[in-house]
Amino acid sequence: MKLDLRGVSVGVDGHPIVHGADLVVDDGEFVALVGPNGCGKSTLLRTIYRALRPTAGLIAVDGDDVHRLPARQAARRTAVVAQETPADLDFTVAEIVAMGRTPYKPDASADEKLCAGALDRVGLAGHTDRVFATLSGGEKQRVLLARALAQETRLLLLDEPTSHLDIRHQLELLHLVRELGVATLAVLHDLNQAAAFCDRLYVMDAGRIVAGGPPGQVLTPELISQVYGVRAVRRTQLVFERLTDDPHADDPHADGQLTDGQLTDGR
Repeated sequence: MKLDLRGVSVGVDGHPIVHGADLVVDDGEFVALVGPNGCGKSTLLRTIYRALRPTAGLIAVDGDDVHRLPARQAARRTAVVAQETPADLDFTVAEIVAMGRTPYKPDASADEKLCAGALDRVGLAGHTDRVFATLSGGEKQRVLLARALAQETRLLLLDEPTSHLDIRHQLELLHLVRELGVATLAVLHDLNQAAAFCDRLYVMDAGRIVAGGPPGQVLTPELISQVYGVRAVRRTQLVFERLTDDPHADDPHADGQLTDGQLTDGR
């Protein structure tokens, strides 16, 4: 599965927001879209999952223009965990996850197995009868991720998936996403986490993608100063570490450390 954006521009109510964006996510990659508030990250992501239409350019998934695909076909290729999902949905966890099977013909037995497997994968196998609105923030995000997994797509789009989560749940969610092994594009705010977990990242500023590549090449002090208006200091420092027993404990992505890009505000 490959996501390919070529010269994508987006406007809302006649106001241009995104200008000529080029972006690629290859199969199995975890890619972050970062940048200051209001730079157009979420607008671009919403255009990829067809909530908005581009004013110019092409958005292709495996070579097909996503805005020309029938809705059901598009949903079989791309799963979304959107930022604006209501937190007080009066459905059980099982019902929420089952919504991920909507793009497919009903098959009660197969659907039940897929949904159970998705919940098990996110560590919520025993929560099927819980009401979504009663869950913690971290549990809600994992349920929504399970719903996306139940869609059986090879492309996952996440809009600020760690917002409103404490640091433990942020790290657990990002670690889980990385382990999925599907093409993933996530809007993230924390540069340290983006650098620690993502294969590549794109930086947006004022509606334009101004840099893209591996974190160590992209997150230079010069670029951070230009885009964010803060000074970046290179230093080695352990920030946070997951405390669970983990077979991937030696994985450099298993904790939230960034060894060469901690940020300061210059004070």
